[in-house]
Amino acid sequence: MRISVVGLGLIGGSMALDLKANGLASEIIGVDYNEKHCHEALGIKLVDRILPIDLALEQSDVMILAIPVQHIVQVLPEVLNKVKSQVVIDVGSTKYPVSESVKNHPLRGNYVATHPMAGTEFSGPTAATKNLFRNKAAIFCDVDRSSKNAIYIANDIYDCLGMPIVKMTSKQHDLHTAYVSHISHVSSFALALTVLKKEKDAQNIFNLASGGFDSTVRLAKSSPEMWTPIFAQNSDNIITVLDLYIRELQRFRKAIETQNTEALNDIISEANMIRKILKDPR
Repeated sequence: MRISVVGLGLIGGSMALDLKANGLASEIIGVDYNEKHCHEALGIKLVDRILPIDLALEQSDVMILAIPVQHIVQVLPEVLNKVKSQVVIDVGSTKYPVSESVKNHPLRGNYVATHPMAGTEFSGPTAATKNLFRNKAAIFCDVDRSSKNAIYIANDIYDCLGMPIVKMTSKQHDLHTAYVSHISHVSSFALALTVLKKEKDAQNIFNLASGGFDSTVRLAKSSPEMWTPIFAQNSDNIITVLDLYIRELQRFRKAIETQNTEALNDIISEANMIRKILKDPR
């Protein structure tokens, strides 16, 4: 199977690594509008060759769109206009705007809307990581709009990556990811800004930061080019979650301000319930 990957950053590059290493892809064709990324991807053998997107589509069985979500909305209809038997898969972090952009396309069946729930705070081809996806969930959205063949091929790809598949609508996906992914990034960015505005001495931050602080602000190192359009596309859901989050912060603030140790203990104990869920959701 010849697979073209459009967007040779963390997600696209990591998929390319595993699909080739695990034997599903006989060839990986890279597409990227950043020339530096193209050179890097070739240099570290993420891809076998680089082609323009139209030629890559012609010479591929599958095309994976691993570009920022605002570009997926633009590129996906153009790609579907030119497909013959190829399957097109996107891996963006928002799904409803993308899925809706091709809802009535005559070749909508050739497209599968997916989201591999994996990542790091790093970006670019050199961030590509082997086994990044193993045992993480892959979300398939609006599968009733995709052909059986397209779903079959997408299943093969994510099985090769070692990802169990969860199916839901694109609306459900965008709501759930606002809670479990997008708000985490908002929180991390906000905490980083809070510390940076108070602690003007970078050395103080470095010297005093504990492992807990580092893990909490890790996501603040994420790419603005990636996350700005995600926040914009999923703004309604994120605002809903953010309002709930602010409400919980205010509850925390009141308990701390009044030194209400009983309330603090109750709040922390309530939050501790997340341990049971994350340990085993079944």
